[in-house]
Amino acid sequence: MTDRETTIEPISSLALHRQLEAVWRSGKGLKRLAAVNHNVIGIRFMVTALVFFAIGGFLGMLIRTQLATASNAFMDAAQYAQVFTMHGTIMMFLFAIPFFEGLSIYLLPKLLGARDLAFPRLSAYGYWCYLFGGSMLIVALLGGVAPDSGWFMYTPLSSSRYSPGINADIWLLGITFVEISAISAAIEIVVTIIRMRAPGMSLVRMPIFAWYMLVVGGMMLVGFPPLILGSMLLEAERAFGLPFFDPDRGGDPLLWQHLFWLFGHPEVYIIFLPAAGALSTIIPVLARTTLTGYHIIVASLMAMAFLSFGLWVHHMYTVGIPHVALSFFSAASALVAIPTAIQIFAWLATLAQGKPRLNIPMLHVFGFFFVFVIGGLTGVMLAMVPFDMQAHDTHFVVAHLHYVLVGGFLFPMLAGIYYWVPHISGRQPVQHLSRAAFWMIFIGFNLTFFMMHLTGLLGMPRRTFAYPEASPWEWLNLLSSFGSFIMAMGFMLVALDIVLIFLFGKPFRRNPWGAGTLEWAMPTPPAPYSFASIPEIATRADNLPINRLAAQLAAGKGFLGFCRNGWMETIGVDAVSGKANQIIVLPTPTYLPLYTALATGGVFVSLLFKLYPASAVFALLTLGLFLLWTCNNAARTDWGEMIASPSSRLPLHFEHTDAPSILAMRLTLVANATLFSSLLFGGVFLWVSTPAGEGIPASQAGTAHLSALAFGLIATCCGAGGSALGRVIIGKAMLVASFAAYVIAAALILLDLSMNSTASAHALEAVKFAVSSYLLVHLVLGTVFSGFCLYRLRSGYVSATRQNDLVIGRLWHGYCLAVVLIAAIYPYLLAALQPGG
Repeated sequence: MTDRETTIEPISSLALHRQLEAVWRSGKGLKRLAAVNHNVIGIRFMVTALVFFAIGGFLGMLIRTQLATASNAFMDAAQYAQVFTMHGTIMMFLFAIPFFEGLSIYLLPKLLGARDLAFPRLSAYGYWCYLFGGSMLIVALLGGVAPDSGWFMYTPLSSSRYSPGINADIWLLGITFVEISAISAAIEIVVTIIRMRAPGMSLVRMPIFAWYMLVVGGMMLVGFPPLILGSMLLEAERAFGLPFFDPDRGGDPLLWQHLFWLFGHPEVYIIFLPAAGALSTIIPVLARTTLTGYHIIVASLMAMAFLSFGLWVHHMYTVGIPHVALSFFSAASALVAIPTAIQIFAWLATLAQGKPRLNIPMLHVFGFFFVFVIGGLTGVMLAMVPFDMQAHDTHFVVAHLHYVLVGGFLFPMLAGIYYWVPHISGRQPVQHLSRAAFWMIFIGFNLTFFMMHLTGLLGMPRRTFAYPEASPWEWLNLLSSFGSFIMAMGFMLVALDIVLIFLFGKPFRRNPWGAGTLEWAMPTPPAPYSFASIPEIATRADNLPINRLAAQLAAGKGFLGFCRNGWMETIGVDAVSGKANQIIVLPTPTYLPLYTALATGGVFVSLLFKLYPASAVFALLTLGLFLLWTCNNAARTDWGEMIASPSSRLPLHFEHTDAPSILAMRLTLVANATLFSSLLFGGVFLWVSTPAGEGIPASQAGTAHLSALAFGLIATCCGAGGSALGRVIIGKAMLVASFAAYVIAAALILLDLSMNSTASAHALEAVKFAVSSYLLVHLVLGTVFSGFCLYRLRSGYVSATRQNDLVIGRLWHGYCLAVVLIAAIYPYLLAALQPGG
């Protein structure tokens, strides 16, 4: 149908499929690099993560080979440091989270009844950032300059004094590059779940996996910025001598630990919760029943997410924390076991009331129960301060980490692979190699890591590359190494089994597991548009009549069961009720995400080699490419309400006040505010840790700084006002004034920073410098938002109904106003807190 038709002409299912396929397909050959479809991007994420897993696993085998016998000369200390650092880095940053990001990107639209994610180009950009950032680390490993300070990069070991090469810089810049992908995925996931469910799918009707990923997405937005900030501060110290972590100049190495574990402990749950979501989806299907305790599980995972942000000192018991604080964090660490136990008992109750089938996914589910319960028990032990003091930095901690993280992630991941591979491949597992592979992994895993509990209790420290002859640890280490080779062979069998499924698996038509979730209401492998029409949901979306529903949707008997104007359309809904309220037009395949990621990579590579003018050029190029993303001729027309189904008409998202881009901007500002709050926290922490009576350089705000703040206030107020009155002449004038004031304020801040001579003298001065630099970046971006709003006004993108660009600009100006005010007050606050201030 065309944009001006008022009725829907019925067509056959085959004709509808051909029309949708022509619009949604990604192309072949080099055109595949332009793909933005969630099927393609999700599979890319998962395959790339598995490749990194193989590399990390190989490094783990090198570690076990080194530790198999005493005084082993297989590796020297320097080689071992690089290997164990890269093993942990790959497993934590390049495998675990990206794999479930990929699974979520692939599954969520299907589970929610949508045709794609909210921002397909953002998903593609996130993938390229992940691939390029991870490749930086692998190339460094092959070149012998891999990071060697541990995957936690503790200072001062990672400072320029003790790590003078580029090894640590590669970690700091490469991981920050990868974290761009994580933040992008978090925004994508949250916006998709909130705005792009099937009509009628209220929050309480969502499939349980969507609840898990909604919580995980929120945790990523709040949990990752402290690590990004810490990496930026440490790189600034290494490159420019700003002493954030240097105790000789008022810094504190513990600041890095606080920032790292503010990310690191929530990350444990960011890794575990998607795996738990997969279990909550799989177990009821394999038990042929419904999930027990849906609502209590939702409440428990929210409680777990909340508690996870109060546990970071759990990793720092031995650094000299006051006893009262130790008691608090110990109690909180034990308390988090309650919501975890609620989920485990809900899964056991589901199995008890059903009739479980002992197939391959279920074998891995039982493997998870055994391993994770052991890991949970040792976790409660380590939560107790006296025991932790004894076991800290021993192999007992390594064993606990692997039982909880690896076991708690690995077995659900394998269960999910075997459960959803038929969906991706269109073929069912043969299950001959699968069982042998499971038992080899299960036995090898427990033999490898259970022995580490014993070596830890016998006092073997972690991160050591050799131990003395006739040590009581040797025979236990030999058994661990033997088990690791058994486990590795099991993973090789899994890889072979998956290949054989794609080549020789038995084809099926639909829903081999008898599931009740929407991802099975489509042909497999899935078409790029997922659903020929979008369903309307009137009950909880995990016990639906899939076969009947699939036939109706394939025939176009739902929302958007047609093609219009060559658009890629899906439905947007109210956040709570799930009532359809807009038609979302998605972008077509484009190379822009790839080009933007390449430009972003240029920024980080230039920073790595200290080519700072080049990094500035690449940053401007990246910004320009992002602005090109906004070009869309369809957004220059007032379309009015358009047909969404035979009985409903809805506005396009350009003309709706709850457009996905507005929610995405709010979430971006949440992550941004978390990073800024972490910076302010760092300044207060350094003030607290500064010895009484220590001489601190006294700096006063210069005229340039005060003038910049004044112009910043003018810029943000005019920008917000102009965005609110954008269609009026005075509104345009205010945007022009805002643009000019932003430029002046940014220039004055830049002048003030260039004249600053005390930033390298003391850590508190460095914090003030960092706050001013943060303000400068936001003032520069303020000019972009003001100029962008002016351009959109003049180019016809804004009308009485199309106000989204102005709303997004107004959100930025409001946030920037808060930053200006805080930047004005904060230096005086730190000065007043100083001795004699």
